[in-house]
Amino acid sequence: APAAAPAAEETKEQLHARLASLINAQPMVLFMKGNPGEPRCGFSRKAVAMLQQVDAQFGHFDILTDQAVRQGLKEYSNWPTYPQLYVKGELIGGFDIIEEMKEAGELKDLVNEAAA
Repeated sequence: APAAAPAAEETKEQLHARLASLINAQPMVLFMKGNPGEPRCGFSRKAVAMLQQVDAQFGHFDILTDQAVRQGLKEYSNWPTYPQLYVKGELIGGFDIIEEMKEAGELKDLVNEAAA
């Protein structure tokens, strides 16, 4: 897992650089509460389950371990809630979007795109 925030206060620029690094760490990254083996909220658990159902290979980041990321990503992405799914550095959306894509049969396409 990525290292926790440094003890010194980050500038907004430093935080945004760190967020960009986390978002781009893998082709598909889920920012969630907890981790895939132990989700800490129902929406995160359901998002993980939907991704696993389409055999997604995805990285994850537990926002509960890092308040700077938890608050900063909301501003960075202009998306107020978690989980947040990113593919190739682009915000796909939260739980509702993941669910809509799965129901429409588009989630598997997104997974394939991420793996390409």
